[in-house]
Amino acid sequence: MAPDDETNSEADGPDSERTQPNDTSDSDTDRNRPNGSGGSNGEPSDTMRERAGESRVKLWLLLDANRWVIATIPLVFVFAGIVLFGHLDPEPLIAAVASGDPIETLFQAFVTATITSVTLVVSINSLVLSQELGSLGDQRERMEGAMSFRADVEDDLGVPAAPPEPSAFLRALIDAVQSRANDLQAAAGRELAAADRISAYVESLTSHADEVSDRLEGEQFGTFNVLFAALDFNYSWKIYEARRLRNEFHDDLSEEARDALDSVINTLTYYGPAREHFKTLYFQWELINLSRAMLYAAIPTLIISSSAILYLDTLGSVTGTTVGVHNLVLVVAAASAVSLLPFAILLSFMLRIATVAKRTLSIGPFILRSANRSREIEWE
Repeated sequence: MAPDDETNSEADGPDSERTQPNDTSDSDTDRNRPNGSGGSNGEPSDTMRERAGESRVKLWLLLDANRWVIATIPLVFVFAGIVLFGHLDPEPLIAAVASGDPIETLFQAFVTATITSVTLVVSINSLVLSQELGSLGDQRERMEGAMSFRADVEDDLGVPAAPPEPSAFLRALIDAVQSRANDLQAAAGRELAAADRISAYVESLTSHADEVSDRLEGEQFGTFNVLFAALDFNYSWKIYEARRLRNEFHDDLSEEARDALDSVINTLTYYGPAREHFKTLYFQWELINLSRAMLYAAIPTLIISSSAILYLDTLGSVTGTTVGVHNLVLVVAAASAVSLLPFAILLSFMLRIATVAKRTLSIGPFILRSANRSREIEWE
């Protein structure tokens, strides 16, 4: 495609925007406003909750809330729905039992579904474990890759050994970014053309880095808090802004300022692979927890479903009413809710995993979210 044909296209990554040093199309607000505040010029907010543009309740349900709490919500709706329809049904359930076998048919399906879910658990475990199995050569390559990355980070940070815990490792990178950003501020203090832009960038970066670093402190891997805090650090946009400053003011910056800006970019590029690695480990951790939870839930589910088939499908098995609802309806509703427990657990865990995966599809300086850019892209 010729350059002229791409003039009006929208791009998510920084490489797609060529900014001329003498370009004056930015307004003063765009130049001086700290990045990451989610303004009308298309700059994304720092926190993932704000960048998502969705209600806090929805994101709480998808990410923050305890997965066991989320698993109970569909079960409550199932119980309430069956009771409601049982109360409103012009032909009571007891009459349906007398003329057919609806309870037996229902719970036979639940038994089949439960056994299928156990098979699914075995498949999930096999998938997770397959990534941990391999020849000696494969394991050695994994080890060398991990050690090489840690050595590069240690050289960049200037420390004898990087922290082994994921939360501490990410904190060390974020603290290093802060330190290099402060060095950039000091080095660019004399650069009149870029001083305001760099000052705004450094202020936004350091303030948000402080917040994320505090949230990571003392967190144990395996909890979602570590990953949630790591996701909030909007490193992609910070890389983009740093590269934009370097390219736009390259001729105006001193060599010391350019080196300081390159150090910020270099340290930020370590954060992306580290976060993705810990995200992968967390996914494996959660899938193992999901598998165990579904196996545990399968036992009471099979007991309840089998008991319903054996003891509830006969007239007179349950008699009486409670608050105007036949007790058979209440028992069937409760048994149905318990029988759906494995599905509810699967739903609650996969909602979080799918949400995180969607929010982190791209690594590096590519932003997949739509943004209203206030400046047009110019091509040389």
